[in-house]
Amino acid sequence: MTGDRLAGFRRTVLERGSELYRDLPWRRSRDPYEVWVSEVMLQQTQVARVDGRWQHWLGRFPTVDALAAASTADVLDEWQGLGYNRRAVALLRAAQAISASGGRVPSDRAALVALPGVGPSTAAGIRAFAFDLPATYLETNVRAVFLHELFPTDDRVPDSELLPLVEATCPSDSHDPVDDPRTWYFSLLDYGAWLKRSVPNPTRRSLSHVRQSRFEGSHRQKRAETLRVLLAHGEGATLEDVRRELIEDDRGVGRIELDADEVLSILEELRNEGMCTSNGGLWQV
Repeated sequence: MTGDRLAGFRRTVLERGSELYRDLPWRRSRDPYEVWVSEVMLQQTQVARVDGRWQHWLGRFPTVDALAAASTADVLDEWQGLGYNRRAVALLRAAQAISASGGRVPSDRAALVALPGVGPSTAAGIRAFAFDLPATYLETNVRAVFLHELFPTDDRVPDSELLPLVEATCPSDSHDPVDDPRTWYFSLLDYGAWLKRSVPNPTRRSLSHVRQSRFEGSHRQKRAETLRVLLAHGEGATLEDVRRELIEDDRGVGRIELDADEVLSILEELRNEGMCTSNGGLWQV
């Protein structure tokens, strides 16, 4: 792809980003911990759901050290409703690792991706938005812009074709107030969010695109409800306690009732992922 085309692409994105800018609460922060929490919350979760929850989280766990000192139960309780509870557990484990090594969120990519739950995209978001450092940040809205502008008629475009372009177009100068890594990725995010509301979603033409499975009645829902029951039983619940409450919920919405083996399997999954423990026949977070 020619340099002129990429330069034109960058002009378009910065213009559209300026027009479509969203003044989101976490964008007013450059604190690496606060940025990191927002990046994790926004994974597979709508912006409207995160706004408010992010602020409440920081009120309860205002620093890395405060989060590191929290219990798994408190962290999962605060996370309820955001989905994918593994993210909360990973945040806690990563905070504990950071706290043990001095309490400062690193800016180095290798150090970031070595933390539990921090993948390349999250690391890039922290680098760009907290430290204003060049990064290769490829998430769904960013992907939408590159596909719409640079691959308008292509299908099944692999990320391996997009990543070099994302890297090449990210500015290296953090001192330009209108074209630094932070501003650049805000522009991509806002233009991409607008595209997904205004035209057929460009990300459907990505090779990595997977339609999210239905939550109602899914295994994910059963896991979430099981965790909710355990959180409500702070001192612990027996297998039969958990099953009985799940059955009551299922009856209320006409779902098929879980048998004891299915409930036990879910509890063991949650235990293996560090979300609950079992002792003497009692299960608890």
